[in-house]
Amino acid sequence: MTAKKSASIRPTKRRSRTHAQPPIDRLLAVMARLRDPGSGCPWDRAQSFATIAPYTIEEAYEVAEAAERGATPALKEELGDLLLQVVFHARMAEELGAFDFDAVATGIADKMVRRHPHVFGTARIGSSAAQTAAWEDQKAHERRTKSAADHEPPSALDGVGAALPALTRAAKLQLRAARVGFDWPAVAPIYDKIAEEIAELKAESGNHDRSEDEVGDLLFAVANLGRRLEIDPEQALRRACRKFERRFRRIEARLAAKGIDPAQVDLDSLDAEWQAVKAEEG
Repeated sequence: MTAKKSASIRPTKRRSRTHAQPPIDRLLAVMARLRDPGSGCPWDRAQSFATIAPYTIEEAYEVAEAAERGATPALKEELGDLLLQVVFHARMAEELGAFDFDAVATGIADKMVRRHPHVFGTARIGSSAAQTAAWEDQKAHERRTKSAADHEPPSALDGVGAALPALTRAAKLQLRAARVGFDWPAVAPIYDKIAEEIAELKAESGNHDRSEDEVGDLLFAVANLGRRLEIDPEQALRRACRKFERRFRRIEARLAAKGIDPAQVDLDSLDAEWQAVKAEEG
């Protein structure tokens, strides 16, 4: 499909620019103006779905970080940035005649109603666990329907996005496989599997390609352990990264207070500072 003429992609009357218009209509009008072929922003006009996608991912991560920190003002701002990404994609699709923001909003509202028959219909669900099971059953039905429409054989792994962060994707793939019985019967064997993967990694020392394979297997096994312990491996690693950053910055501050450049300190001294910081944190 080709882009419509500029006159057809200007804000519609419903989205006219008035101070009284709803905030979402104002945002849609702002994006339409930014993308206007004649008077819009050169950078915004030059973007495509592919070039904007990395920003969308980045904004989603920033929302997650603000939520994890409980930073309410920051969360409001980051949600706005993420909403802009949705509006941006929807605007580009509208220019191509594919769909618009209203279709996106209608689609997700319809999906929520469909997946909550106990709220919007007559079904009865008595617990959060039962709702989770019903939700997954509905999603599986939707995936089977889509596979049939696409003339593809259905798989328990359908719908696990390839663009997800690797640890998150690993846990989701494992969860899908577990639903059809492909899972460890208990947690203990997973610890054994991790030990096995570490031994295999040591055995491949010196072979970069094989070592990369074994590191991947080790991380996959650790993600599986997190899943079984009901710990999100992606969130756990993000937490570990924040902890490392916090402690290392404190090491730098401690050394700077002594007039010492961290780059000039040997590893033993740095480790001693690390242990001191850990002790201070309790």
